[in-house]
Amino acid sequence: MASVRYLVDDVEQALAFYRDHLGFETVEQWGSAIAIVQRDDLTLWLSGPGTSAARPMPDGRQPEPGGWNRIVVPVENLAETVDDMRSKGVTFRNEILTGPGGSQILAEDGAGNIVELFQPR
Repeated sequence: MASVRYLVDDVEQALAFYRDHLGFETVEQWGSAIAIVQRDDLTLWLSGPGTSAARPMPDGRQPEPGGWNRIVVPVENLAETVDDMRSKGVTFRNEILTGPGGSQILAEDGAGNIVELFQPR
């Protein structure tokens, strides 16, 4: 089983995004510091500003949400999933793209982290 940690600005908001839009289930939560969610074989740690993962590095760099690395969540009907999520206020970085393996789009989780929704060909 794989575990991924995403830094988030607001644990409750992130928890709602992953649970309500992508079907993750809450495994554990420690207040506003961190929530752990799971879907199939993926465990995702949603780390808020109060976690040790958000502390500054020795060279002064500050960990923060966002970037281009991402988890990939397979879906059965990409267009329908995107329409539903858009109607609920989810922001996307692009439109649906089709490539050799299938179709994808990049959703933002509210903290700036992206989730690739992928429908295999």
